[in-house]
Amino acid sequence: MSRPSSRLLATTRTHLSFSRQPVRSFSQTCLQQADPIRTSSFLDKLPRSTQTTQSTGPPRAGSNEKMASLQRILALGTLERARNQPTSSDLSDGENQEDWGPEHEPFHFHIYAHKHNAHITVTKPNRNAIFNMSAGNIGIKKAKRGTYDAAYQLTAYIIDKLHQGNWHNKIKTMEVVLRGFGAGREAATKVLLGTEGRMLRDKIVKVSDATRLKFGGTRSPKPRRLG
Repeated sequence: MSRPSSRLLATTRTHLSFSRQPVRSFSQTCLQQADPIRTSSFLDKLPRSTQTTQSTGPPRAGSNEKMASLQRILALGTLERARNQPTSSDLSDGENQEDWGPEHEPFHFHIYAHKHNAHITVTKPNRNAIFNMSAGNIGIKKAKRGTYDAAYQLTAYIIDKLHQGNWHNKIKTMEVVLRGFGAGREAATKVLLGTEGRMLRDKIVKVSDATRLKFGGTRSPKPRRLG
């Protein structure tokens, strides 16, 4: 082997020995080396006063004016709701309201009361339902659903839901449709004539009866006789 080649081989062996890293026996991973030197960023070069984004001075006058106008709008909306008057949001919703059908057609308040249950349905002039509930939907079970108190609570609940949805301002005329001769017929009428129905009572323009009567037809079931 020539002298230059032996010198090159010796230099290579020394480089290989220094570049070898210690290895852990259990994981075959290199030992943790020293942390790299952290280079200074652009934010470190800035002065401390310019790095803080939170303003320590007094609030701007424009922000106070915006807060005052917002509080004024909220107060006006609360006052209009207390007086049962349409708010600005209600008026904007009225511009984009759906087609409810002919203007001369009223809303309908259907009361179907039989001896086992009571059903109340409130519909728009185009006959689309707003609410459709029975005594069982408010938690009354079994035989109690056909009682006077069940129908009274159901009618009061429906009217309360109409008030929450601001329907007492949207309804201009309403027709009450009675069907059946159960105890709920009288109970629903009492609610509409009482304090619960004071918002809707003045808008009733017609009361009709839709009880189905049979002329001839099939034979009726045998009447039940107790005792």
